[in-house]
Amino acid sequence: MKEDLLRFYDELNDHEKTLLNNQIDNIDFDFYKKLYERSKIDEIISSDRISKLSYYSKEKMSIEEKNKYIKIGENLIRNGKVCTILLAGGMGSRLGIYGPKGTYELDLKVKKSLFEIMCDKLIKIKEKYGVYLKWFIMTSKSNNNMTIEFFKKNNYFNYPKDKIIFFTQDTLNILDLNGNMVLENKYTVKNESNGNGDIFNAFKKNNLNSYLNEIEWISIYGIDNILLDIVDPLFIGLSSFNNTDIASKSIKKNITDSDYVFAKVDNKPCLVSSIFLDNNMKNSNDYNQVNILSHLFKKDAFIKCEDIELQYHRAFKKNKFLDKNGNLEIPDSPNSFKFEKFIFDVFPYFDDMTLLEVEKEKEFSPIKSLDGEYTPKNAIELYEKN
Repeated sequence: MKEDLLRFYDELNDHEKTLLNNQIDNIDFDFYKKLYERSKIDEIISSDRISKLSYYSKEKMSIEEKNKYIKIGENLIRNGKVCTILLAGGMGSRLGIYGPKGTYELDLKVKKSLFEIMCDKLIKIKEKYGVYLKWFIMTSKSNNNMTIEFFKKNNYFNYPKDKIIFFTQDTLNILDLNGNMVLENKYTVKNESNGNGDIFNAFKKNNLNSYLNEIEWISIYGIDNILLDIVDPLFIGLSSFNNTDIASKSIKKNITDSDYVFAKVDNKPCLVSSIFLDNNMKNSNDYNQVNILSHLFKKDAFIKCEDIELQYHRAFKKNKFLDKNGNLEIPDSPNSFKFEKFIFDVFPYFDDMTLLEVEKEKEFSPIKSLDGEYTPKNAIELYEKN
């Protein structure tokens, strides 16, 4: 691994050599070797270990039930017992912009960025319940400074500056098909953010637990789903009533989906790949709930997760790379591995969770790219409809 990073060393000036050497000195090559080898082992889960995870349907709840849970949730919100964490470490390259994904602007009646739309939701909470909730924003090392500058430029979208806390997640180096690291240029090792599951470790490393003194529930969500009710009193109240440590919102999967679904494995809640379900499970309504990146954690549960060592998942991605002649190549197909932690990997460390099915048309239309199913156009149509 190390030798491969030095293949252009003789072409570098002294400053570039120093930059490269400093990076190499901070790389744990044994860690990456083990990570690469371990990632080649596919997990196998037999269907007899899998059982259903019960869920509630927001749409099918009676008015009386909804009112009961909403009242509980509203009391928690009104008393400042809730905070939110926005996952905003991504860049907007797939949307045609250079910069944080949250800076992407939508052509609403008044043009607004994704960051402003999320802030508007919190301002509405203030207007309704009289409290500014703490708003944590997890960025990446590649977009943190740009994100903070964007907020400053826009006067923090009229949200109190002292209620917004930025923190960064860690990165991992990219590996090629042979397990070697990829160079971004002749003196820079390419790395990427290490997944939303780093939220717990990053929160602890940034010494943010003291901000949670009055908090009971933490709402976690992504930057790109503008439909989501990020501070949902019904969801919060239901989770509090059930006294579970963790909770998630979900939607019903499409018949053709081969996605991960909520279930129990060895009687612990988790997300499990549909490939491990037997035919009866695949056709059952007990195994039809998929993740939309909307989670609730009790404060103590969140802090517990900070000390859990999560495994990394390997994703096959397209990444620019330097060829043997030092020329930058842009591949047409995936050519390298990115390693990520996921929030849902902490679920099995708890005995149970609250799962709430919501309507896709009302709460799920993430903005992923300029074409396909999840586009700005589709999100705008549903946002304005709701």
